[in-house]
Amino acid sequence: MERCSVAQQQLEDIYHRKFYYLRLSVTDVCNFKCTYCLPDGYKPSGRRNSSFLNLPEISRVVKAFADCGTSKVRITGGEPTLRKDFTEIVNVISQTQGIEKVAMTTNGYRMKRQVEDWRQAGLSHINVSVDSLDPRLFHQITGENKFHDVMDGIERAFEVGYEQVKVNVVLMKDLNHHQLPQFLQWIKTRPIQLRFIELMQTGEMNDLFKNHHVSGVAIRNQLIANGWLLKPRGQSDGPAQVFYHPDYLGEIGLIMPYEKDFCETCNRLRVSAMGKLHLCLFGEHGVDLRDLLEDDTQEAQLIERIQHHLQTKKVSHFLHDGNTGMTPHLASIGG
Repeated sequence: MERCSVAQQQLEDIYHRKFYYLRLSVTDVCNFKCTYCLPDGYKPSGRRNSSFLNLPEISRVVKAFADCGTSKVRITGGEPTLRKDFTEIVNVISQTQGIEKVAMTTNGYRMKRQVEDWRQAGLSHINVSVDSLDPRLFHQITGENKFHDVMDGIERAFEVGYEQVKVNVVLMKDLNHHQLPQFLQWIKTRPIQLRFIELMQTGEMNDLFKNHHVSGVAIRNQLIANGWLLKPRGQSDGPAQVFYHPDYLGEIGLIMPYEKDFCETCNRLRVSAMGKLHLCLFGEHGVDLRDLLEDDTQEAQLIERIQHHLQTKKVSHFLHDGNTGMTPHLASIGG
């Protein structure tokens, strides 16, 4: 099938938002116990006769999105590197015509040993979660004493040729939100884009949200007051407001989903590890695609289903109203 013409098949909703970015979950399993996601650890959902998308299914869904203008795929989980075929997944996605960026989000515990293999397979961008530079607080937040393993993995990524690594930090009041000076010192001489993410309310985390949510606005104001400048946003970039400073090799990104008009520039769709299309991280339900991933002859029907349901995408999430949709925790559909 030829690559879709923009006029006919570009993924676009009724609000004229175009979708160049697919977040593809390959598992909902995670080996960390982060307080804001899986504080009690991963628990199987009890699904019967089900499994995560296999390699041919992943290839077909990515090809369909690529044929409709998607140029960036982010592989997510759970922890995606728990898949034994993770490197093969990277290779298949990177070899798909039209895909220009293959990114991943990881807790980083396997990076030191395997990041070179991922790069050779075609992984172009890495996001690593590091919620504190204090090993004890890192352990407290993640439930795992892996701080030094993760930090070694980041350094290894630079050694094998990555020019930049993005580091995700979930902001939590009374835990890590006072650590901005420490983080700034860390990125002064390192090409790291440090991304502060506001804690988001999910179905299982209401109390945590009430106790620890803090807005990123104060950090933004502090950055601007100290000479940081806002970078232009690229077509396939995520939702972060990215700031740079002439005295720093690193950058700062702010992800603030509670800010007005946050969804105005939405350019990404999600497919879960079970093959469901999610129009929003905080939507009410997913659209099953898996019955159209059985062989290579179903792409036209697959695209038609995606396009049809995309026209029902809401103008915004409803987090401001306390409505978190059907998302129980961030690992369930890849954050």
